[in-house]
Amino acid sequence: MTDRWEQGMATRRSVLGNAHVDAAEARRTAFDTPFQELITEAAWGHLWSRPDWPLRERSIITIAILATLGQDEELAMHVRATANTGASEADIREALLHVAIYAGVPAANHAIRIAKDTLAEMQTPD
Repeated sequence: MTDRWEQGMATRRSVLGNAHVDAAEARRTAFDTPFQELITEAAWGHLWSRPDWPLRERSIITIAILATLGQDEELAMHVRATANTGASEADIREALLHVAIYAGVPAANHAIRIAKDTLAEMQTPD
């Protein structure tokens, strides 16, 4: 593996957690291996590993973008990741308020429901 992949895997684990990454890796097949390598190197090894923004800010903007695009599963995953990135519930709320103004109330309304449900799940002991 490349240095970029190694950095990407380290950043991915720090943001999403070992359990999530281990489960994703266990589901990997020959079909999606090239895609997994791409996102590990490009998204996690390059973008998320850049020094100019801390993980908290990257987390906030990612939540806003995913909410805007209606990417429900990814949105919930990144809300869960705030436990590792330092983004707070207030940060999530503010990001989604921006979504309401700049991307539309329906997108924000839907994302707020997903965020509320995900945050509630995070508060429930296993």
